[in-house]
Amino acid sequence: MATSKVLAGAQVVLPTGTLTNGRVIVDGARITGSAPADAETLDLTGHWLVPGFVDIHNHGGGGASFTSGTVEDVLKGIHTHRLHGTTTVVASTVTGEMDFLAQRAGLLSELAEQGDLAGIHFEGPFISPCRKGAHSEGLLRHPDPADVRKLLDAARGQARMVTLATELPGGIDSVRLLAEHGVIAAIGHTDATYEQTVEAIDAGATVATHLFNAMPGLGHRAPGPIAALLEDERITVELINDGTHLHPAAFELAFHHAGTDRVALITDAMDAAGFGDGRYMLGPLEVEVKDSVARLVEGGSIAGSTLTQDRAFKRSVTVDGLSVEDTVRAISANPAKLLGQYDKVGSLEPGKDADLVVLDAAFDVKGVMRKGEWVVEPL
Repeated sequence: MATSKVLAGAQVVLPTGTLTNGRVIVDGARITGSAPADAETLDLTGHWLVPGFVDIHNHGGGGASFTSGTVEDVLKGIHTHRLHGTTTVVASTVTGEMDFLAQRAGLLSELAEQGDLAGIHFEGPFISPCRKGAHSEGLLRHPDPADVRKLLDAARGQARMVTLATELPGGIDSVRLLAEHGVIAAIGHTDATYEQTVEAIDAGATVATHLFNAMPGLGHRAPGPIAALLEDERITVELINDGTHLHPAAFELAFHHAGTDRVALITDAMDAAGFGDGRYMLGPLEVEVKDSVARLVEGGSIAGSTLTQDRAFKRSVTVDGLSVEDTVRAISANPAKLLGQYDKVGSLEPGKDADLVVLDAAFDVKGVMRKGEWVVEPL
């Protein structure tokens, strides 16, 4: 059991606002309201104290893949992202054979059951060949509810989200199936019209998978899925804020129209995140990472990102001009609420897990705590 700690002097970002010269008390693995007399005090004057980051769309990192790696590989990827402040991560798969994805679901569900992961996100194979991105076209299939149910069963209650091109045959019925089982139906890698997207939202879809990417652009006569996803208050939009996937104007447009409570910052990270340039495999496809940008060797499509959430946080504040409070909502609170885990993570409140990040005045990570234990010891 971790010793009691008082983290004092920082600008502490709470759901109600920022507390100057605030303090957070940690007792064991949780945040508490009072400190024992022998509690260790750490002076964090000049720093920010924010909740641990929550990433609901992440394929790996540290040279390791959540889709194809061993248990040890997956744990390495999880640890890599923890070093960058992500204390809660959902493991995302990419398109593969159904039996292979079911086998991966079994492996990942074990890690979720023991608390290393917050669940599983299936990105593919139920996506449009017109908007496949870095997914193997030969392995794509329609979202037959029977196939969707097969993956849910293989995940043993640990499936959190499935990305679908809901305009495909079986798409709407699969959305309803997911909603009935308490699993997020995410609209993405889609060629849907505006009207088809509205139908999917009415059926129970609640998330836009990396908005703008892998879907038709916004048109003035054919507004497509982007307009439907931005305007509907039932939808949370994922955004990859790495400076490559989105122009700053598109990022601002999404925040302006969706509002701060409907944006979830994600990484869509692949193996190279926190590792470096080189050649990698994303499912069955070869990827070249050059200057931190991942693209398919054949065709050149963007293939996930090398983003970590600390970089997304810093860019949102220093480049895009978001407030620290709004950034915290998008990177911690909103995704935690989507996962149904806001009672445990996503904010610095008594009773919740002691998951937090120490940032300096330049918004660089100086400390990371998960469940009361330092992953990165504050300098």
